[in-house]
Amino acid sequence: MTVDGEFVVDLWAGLAASDGRPWEQDTIVNVYSSTKTMASLCVLMLADRGKLDLDAPVATYWPEFARNGKGGVLVSHVMAHSAGLPGFDPPLETTDLYDWKKCCDNLAAQAPWWQPGAAVAYHALTQGYLQGELVRRVDGRTLGTFFREEVASPIGADFHIGLDAAHDHRVAELVPPQELLSDAYVGEPGSVGARMAAGGPRLDATEPATRAWRAAEIPAGNGHGNARSMGRIHSVLACGGALGDVRLLSEKTLARILEVQIDGDDLVTNAPARFGMGYGLPTKLMPPLLADRRVFFWAGWGGSLAFIDLDARMSITYAMNRMSPELMGDARALGIATAAYAVLFTAAAAPATS
Repeated sequence: MTVDGEFVVDLWAGLAASDGRPWEQDTIVNVYSSTKTMASLCVLMLADRGKLDLDAPVATYWPEFARNGKGGVLVSHVMAHSAGLPGFDPPLETTDLYDWKKCCDNLAAQAPWWQPGAAVAYHALTQGYLQGELVRRVDGRTLGTFFREEVASPIGADFHIGLDAAHDHRVAELVPPQELLSDAYVGEPGSVGARMAAGGPRLDATEPATRAWRAAEIPAGNGHGNARSMGRIHSVLACGGALGDVRLLSEKTLARILEVQIDGDDLVTNAPARFGMGYGLPTKLMPPLLADRRVFFWAGWGGSLAFIDLDARMSITYAMNRMSPELMGDARALGIATAAYAVLFTAAAAPATS
């Protein structure tokens, strides 16, 4: 947990592997969809630099993407999970995720599953390829390289999208839930959720143990880091886009994260969803105390969390290796966030002392 860019809580404990290896200060782990916050940050940085227009069609930068009725899909639709491309069609196998061109060609060729911008459905894996190809087309670097050179290195954050083998000894062993990722997708036969559940790839949380998964760039789900590195990165956003001599975003672009892009029941998870520009915004399922605060967040399968409160200049982050079955909303992470707000509001209510 950070406030004003400084760590006020920094905890680690437990076992990193089944052989009894302890979780150390520099242990890192696959945080699944909390990686999406990093990918969205990269796109926002390019927009901030005037290299990409969030309101422009994706095909402006990726001409082949306009095929099959996708000429009107906007970058903002991609950022808000409303582009109509939540899955691969035809379906892909897990090993196909390591072939960047194959994944992007699949997405460029298919037709949207609904009118883009008209509905929201969680783009669990596809969002990262969509965002990553935009970064590559606009900047020339892959998203993982852009992130390393423009975000992680300048602020000294131990987070990786595409992990070098030299770090393998630090990676915690995930303890998977019994459920597949696709078990979180719900819906009647023929629905978007059912189509997602049947279409694959069918991930069972064992793939991150492979070198192929770690080395690949899967910007929607294979980032490796820990709560400290996640907190370090998000503390920059919590402090208005800059920390010390490093500025990642202008306050004007940062404010766009809070602009509601889509609000409705998610067609994949069947839960309320509300997205700003690249991040989740509070829904009716969240505590009422957050309703009037400038907060945004996202979480990863198994329990990881990245949460930013601009009003408190606070970031709350959590990473773990023992996975819970929930796609989002792990009780451990929520308990930490609740404790943080209890302290925050208690301090705010305390009488001033002379």
